[in-house]
Amino acid sequence: MSDALTTARLRLRDFTDNDLADFAALHADPAAMADLGGPISRADARDKLSRYLDGRTRDGIGRLHVSDAAGFIGYVGICCHPPEHPIGAHAEIGWRLLPRAWGKGYATEAARAALPHAFAATALTEILAYTAADNTRSQAVMARLGLTRQPDRDFAEPDPVLGTWHGLVWVARARDWPPSAR
Repeated sequence: MSDALTTARLRLRDFTDNDLADFAALHADPAAMADLGGPISRADARDKLSRYLDGRTRDGIGRLHVSDAAGFIGYVGICCHPPEHPIGAHAEIGWRLLPRAWGKGYATEAARAALPHAFAATALTEILAYTAADNTRSQAVMARLGLTRQPDRDFAEPDPVLGTWHGLVWVARARDWPPSAR
C-alpha cells in the first residue's frame, strides 16, 4: 500500500523494519497478549514482524501499523495463510491493540478501513476472522463489522503455549461488502 489509510481518528500504514520497537512493545504487553498465552520476546516479535513484512511483499496485503493522535496503538489487517493451515488456504483479518486503545471502537474503525481496501486491492472473494470462544471483545468487533458467523468452519490448532487453540470463524464476503450500516 503506497498511501496510508485514514479514518476519523486513525492512520493505518504499512509496517517497516523501523517499527520494531512499537511492535515489540505491543507483543511484550501482558494484557495485550493474554489471549495468546502471554508476552513474547523482542526476538520473537522481530521474527513475527519479518513474517508480516514478507507476507505484504508476497501477497500485496498485510497487517497495518495503526496510530491515533497520541501514537502507535497496534495493528489491524490481512494475513494470508497457506494450505497447511487447519482450515486450508485463506485470508484472515486480525487486530491487536495496546490496552490504552481498548474500549474506544478503534479495532472496529481500523478494520472497517482495512477490509474494503483488501477487497479492492486483491481478487479475494472472502476474508475470515477468528478468535477463541472466550474472547468476547473480538467477537463483538466481528459482529459490529457485519461479519457472518460460520460455525461449520470452526477449527482446532495445536499451540505450544496454549495446548490446543479453538478458533470460532466469521466471514466477510466481497459480494456482500460493505454490509448495510449497523
